[in-house]
Amino acid sequence: MTPMIDVVFLLIIFFLVSSHLARQETQLELDLPEASSGEQVEVSTAPRVVINVTEFGEFMLAGRQVTAEQLQQQLYNRIRKDGRELEVRIRSDRNIAFAKVRPIMLACAKVGIWNVTFAVYQAMEDPQ
Repeated sequence: MTPMIDVVFLLIIFFLVSSHLARQETQLELDLPEASSGEQVEVSTAPRVVINVTEFGEFMLAGRQVTAEQLQQQLYNRIRKDGRELEVRIRSDRNIAFAKVRPIMLACAKVGIWNVTFAVYQAMEDPQ
């Protein structure tokens, strides 16, 4: 009975820690851009990497600041681990120029990731 309790306890800790890390990626306060068109992303089972671009143009991956070169290496490592079906979601501040986001897209292309999405707010329609 004791080994079973130990296993259950370890599973509880594992799920608490992993859910905390998953929430941490999207809890970074960013003023996301608005989109007037686009599609709602369907829930997928493909592994996802969230890259945050702060208002200062810094890349944040898994809560840590990384350079473009480090980002490319991290993405390559994730593809080797999880396979080619990796999704990359870019969350950037609305005031960031495309030149700051471009290195992320280039890093994805260099390692063969084509499933890249942007996190945006849906623009509110004018009630007339």
